[in-house]
Amino acid sequence: MSARYLPETTAYVRITHQSWPQGQIEGEVRANEFEWQFRWQFRQGQLIVEPSLGRALIREPLGRFLERFDYQLEPGSDYTFTIRAKL
Repeated sequence: MSARYLPETTAYVRITHQSWPQGQIEGEVRANEFEWQFRWQFRQGQLIVEPSLGRALIREPLGRFLERFDYQLEPGSDYTFTIRAKL
């Protein structure tokens, strides 16, 4: 594999619930054949991702995405981001 080539996977995120008073955003994320539900409790800095299968692959990149775009995320909306790995 070339040093210049980094594998990429597109992750698709759907925000299903958002509550600023509770400090929480919930949604779904999928990448290739994996699919997870997440709950981000941003006041506590806690990201819960289920099921556990493949969770280690998505948790860090999803957390970075949520932290970067948190105020722009809207329930019912779809988003994408790129993971620098092949899932």
